[in-house]
Formats: sequence, C-alpha cells, structure tokens
Amino acid sequence: MRTRLIFTLCIFSMFFYACRKKDTTQQQQVVVNHTTPPITASTQVMGYNLLSKICGIWDGGVISETALGSYPEWIVDFRPYSAGQVGAKNELDTANNIFMSFFICYHDSAYKLAFRNGGAFSNLQRVSYMEIDSISETGSQSFYRFADFVKGTKRTIVDVTFKQDSLIILAFTNVYNTEAMPTPHMQWRAKLQDTSSCQPAIAHFNFPQKVMVQNFDTTFAHVTESIYYQNVGDPYPASAQPYVGLAALSYTSNYTLDTSKHVFLLVTTQPLINGVTFNTANMIYRSRYVILKAGQPGYTFTLMHPGSYYLYVYYDTNGDGVLDSGDYVSEANTAFTLGPGGTVTASAVLDFMVP
Repeated sequence: MRTRLIFTLCIFSMFFYACRKKDTTQQQQVVVNHTTPPITASTQVMGYNLLSKICGIWDGGVISETALGSYPEWIVDFRPYSAGQVGAKNELDTANNIFMSFFICYHDSAYKLAFRNGGAFSNLQRVSYMEIDSISETGSQSFYRFADFVKGTKRTIVDVTFKQDSLIILAFTNVYNTEAMPTPHMQWRAKLQDTSSCQPAIAHFNFPQKVMVQNFDTTFAHVTESIYYQNVGDPYPASAQPYVGLAALSYTSNYTLDTSKHVFLLVTTQPLINGVTFNTANMIYRSRYVILKAGQPGYTFTLMHPGSYYLYVYYDTNGDGVLDSGDYVSEANTAFTLGPGGTVTASAVLDFMVP
C-alpha cells in the first residue's frame, strides 16, 4: 500500500513572505538597561496562560494568501526554552526555515507575552516582534492577539485561538506598509498530536513560571517598526535563545543517487520501525524534517529541543512525494539524544528499496 509522505510542506509563506524584503527606513535598536518592577507569582502577566496551552506537537493545514499557495500539513513541536518561554523551529530546505516563540517581557510599564517570529526565505533573514494586546479566555475557548510593538495593528496582527485540542493561528499584514490596514495573510488550523515529548522540558523548568525573559521597555523606542532584517539589530537573536542546541544529521546510501532528485531527513520522538513493520500510528511524533538535494550529505538543525529522537532518511526516485515502489528508505531506528545547549551528530543509511 502506498504511504503518503508528510515530510514535504512549504510552511514558510505563512508569516513572513509578505515582509521579507528589507525596509530601508528601519533603524538599529538601542539597547538600554532599564530597571523594572519585580515580577512574582502574583504579578499579572497578560496572556500568561498561552504558555502552557501551546506545548506539544501540532499538525494541520495552511491556507495562504501569498503567491506560494496553501499546504495540507504543517507540523510544529512547541516546547519550553526556559521557565518563561516556549518555542519551535521548522525547515523546508537549507534556504528556508521558520521559528516561533512566545515569552514573558516587560514593555509599556507592564508584564506581558511577546511573540518572536521569522526565519529565512530564500536565505533572506527576517524576525518580527509582536506584543499581546487583546485577550479573551472562557471555559471553551482562549483567544490572544499580538501586534507590532511600534505600529500596532496597523502593521501586523497574529491571532492565536485554542479550542479544546485545536489551535488556530491567523496572520494579517499590511504588505510592506503598502496598505492602510493589515489584510488576511494566512491561517493554520491544527490538532494536538502529542504532549509526551514536551514533558521533560516542562518538568525541568517547572514550566511555566512568571519570570521575565526580555526587558523590552525601551527596546523599540528608536525604530519605525519591530521588524529586523538580515539579523541587523535583533534585540533577542538566535544565538541568545536558551536551552536549545544543534543536531548535525546526515545520511549515507547503499545506492547510487540521482542528484536531480531529493532526499528527506525526518526526525521523530518515537520510533517508526517495529522490527520489519512501519508503525503508521507513530507518525504523530514527527518533530523536524528537511528536504535536501540528493548527494547533499546532511543538515544541521538549530534551535533543536533537547531530548531523545530517531532519524530516518527517504529518497524519492520519481519525485512524486509518495513512498512507493522503487524508492529508498532507511530501515533502522537511528537513535540520538541532544542535551541542553549541546551538539549531537547522527547518521542514517539508505539501505532498503521499497518492493
């Protein structure tokens, strides 16, 4: 029976396709040490409950208004980075990736959640910062709205809604400030797949806790919008993200590969192979994946959650995105473990041709 490959999806139009080119009016932010009131367990932190609600592996389709179109599936593995921060990163290939992170900040005389979002599109870097400005929490639904720190809802809007086991993210943008108000950009409607993978980090940090991750009180005082390009002036860069590490993953092949074809590296948190049987039920534990040109030996995943993983490799001989007869796969569970802030290497072998 043909097994539909879920490795391939383009997630990267979602939040930043419409704001990927550089805004020459953007000025570099000025870092200022600023004293803030103490934060305690009784401090009001706007949007605080989102931190615990979003932990887990989510999977759902993307409807995009951009030129890149819509996609049937996007898988995101959210886990704590610290006691007051949760995040995730995903890749398509070596030139395209996206990250999302929610954390406690201090801004405009209040503690609240910030949203850090961005990545690379065709190797062009972009990171946006948004602050929560609206919230509604009931017994059946929780709603959180984020907007640009400087221009507010006139520049970018991201709505995050939880309904039982569902997560809905709606994004709006004014398209490089060319529209009076933001218009629909994308929507992602996902279902919660797994919460076991994030439990070690939750226990490690006793997550969540009311701790300030970033003081943004004066960070955006001298910029025109809270968006940064090519890593210039980023107030909370990737290099400063805590706890996460690097996974340098590669593969070898027992077969000759056509370099015009693609190889897929897939990382899961539970094994997919049980003896000689493929365990379809464990596809809910997919965490990270990347598409490589055949012959490209591997890829280093950054902002990788600490934990135990399994690596698999797949070679698509006919380019149809389906695991079918004549394709090559790895038939072993290649296990590896990444420690906090660490680096790990692992390699899988293409050693089985699908009959």
